[in-house]
Amino acid sequence: MLTPTQLATMLKLQDGMNCKVNPSWLTAGYAYLRAAMIESVEGIEHHGWKWWKAQHKDLPQLQMELVDIWHFALSHIIIEYSGDIQQSARTIAEQLASQRSKVTFDGLDYHFNTLDILDNLELMAGLCAAKRFDVPLFIKIVEQAEMNSDELYRQFVGKNVLNFFRQDHGYKDGTYIKVWHGREDNEHLVDVLNSLDISLSDYSDQVYVGLQQRYPR
Repeated sequence: MLTPTQLATMLKLQDGMNCKVNPSWLTAGYAYLRAAMIESVEGIEHHGWKWWKAQHKDLPQLQMELVDIWHFALSHIIIEYSGDIQQSARTIAEQLASQRSKVTFDGLDYHFNTLDILDNLELMAGLCAAKRFDVPLFIKIVEQAEMNSDELYRQFVGKNVLNFFRQDHGYKDGTYIKVWHGREDNEHLVDVLNSLDISLSDYSDQVYVGLQQRYPR
């Protein structure tokens, strides 16, 4: 289960990135759950669902889609609580602590612990289309995609910090260098993440420092 520190870190990072994109993001009317719905469908594609042709599950891409969905979901939750990060964190923690394994949608009860990942991704897409997001359902899908809460946190922080780093180093005006010493920044990020203890209270700051030390000067 995500810890209070992890939840607070992720929510603050998401709020910070959204503010960097648009300081008035809370009232901009962005369709975050529409984005989460699209990513859910893309997750189905990466898993593979077509019975009439051979398909191979692309697990890393599926996991990446789930991290993207979490970005959009956190944004939606922060808006629901008018930018109150602490209340957003408490709400998520309460939902996780409930250990609920059922969601009612369109008059039907879905026991998502008994459904496979494709059915759950489809259910999540439907809920998002109806402007709803269910945290316990999402965490179940994360588990079905062979991730745990720590891995979700690690990948989320990594992607968010890299986005910050790119913006701070000229991504918007085209001066950012994406290939460092013959390797893309994403590859360097993996090395940095693998070298750090995620229990550090300043984990996200340390990820940024690690990227800074590797960036061409």
